[in-house]
Amino acid sequence: MKLEKFYDRAFNWLYANGPDLVIAIIIFFIGLWFIKFLRSRIRNRMSKRKVHSSLQPFFLSLSITGLYILLIIAVLEIVGVHLTVFTTIIGAFSVAAGLALSGTFQNFAGGVLILLLKPFEVYDNIIAQGQDGKVVSIQIFYTVLLTIDNKTIIIPNGKLFNEVIVNVSRENLRRLDFEVKLGYAADIDKAKKIMLDAITASKDIVNDQPVRVGLVALEIDSIRFTVNVWVEPANYLNAKINLMETMVKDLGAAGIPFPKAG
Repeated sequence: MKLEKFYDRAFNWLYANGPDLVIAIIIFFIGLWFIKFLRSRIRNRMSKRKVHSSLQPFFLSLSITGLYILLIIAVLEIVGVHLTVFTTIIGAFSVAAGLALSGTFQNFAGGVLILLLKPFEVYDNIIAQGQDGKVVSIQIFYTVLLTIDNKTIIIPNGKLFNEVIVNVSRENLRRLDFEVKLGYAADIDKAKKIMLDAITASKDIVNDQPVRVGLVALEIDSIRFTVNVWVEPANYLNAKINLMETMVKDLGAAGIPFPKAG
């Protein structure tokens, strides 16, 4: 008797919900085919748009997972399974996870934005977070710099993207600025010529860019010259050292006086 009641209820349920069940099955398999089709299209589109290789798997996985979830929700709704309680539980869990991992999500978002907007790329020299170095790696959560004295600096992307970033490699040239102090007895024209000759003779200076040497300040015990030249970013420090040493030697050899100490 109980078995007959079970069959009657099952028959009644199938009779009432059969069309919806058939439609849900059809939509489910069509959805699977459509998601598979979209997977290849999304992958090709990201390759054509030159999306960073570190981001392609993430965006593809996120998109496909989202489509699978939407498909399952749609099929369950057609069958008549309401997801109000399920949605509430997922929402509460998402809020709790978001609060617990807020710092991690901030670093993740910063990494995604860096890879998409490209304020700098691998091998660029940047100044950020008080650090000056060459970018050797850009990961989803952090960026790795190598300083000139061979120190590895790891900066969280959340902090990095939300602060000022100075990219000294972007324009392929960097202006080198420094000052030279001389005594008041110095012959200004002669001193300028010696410094300009040192710039012209230097192999570290980009000669087709403007050069400026001029008097910029009168101090109590000295006069102050500024020197502005252009160099390649990778050669910045060597150019500064070599040019300053050459100028000091040439000025001293020519008898140009420097300020007296004390």
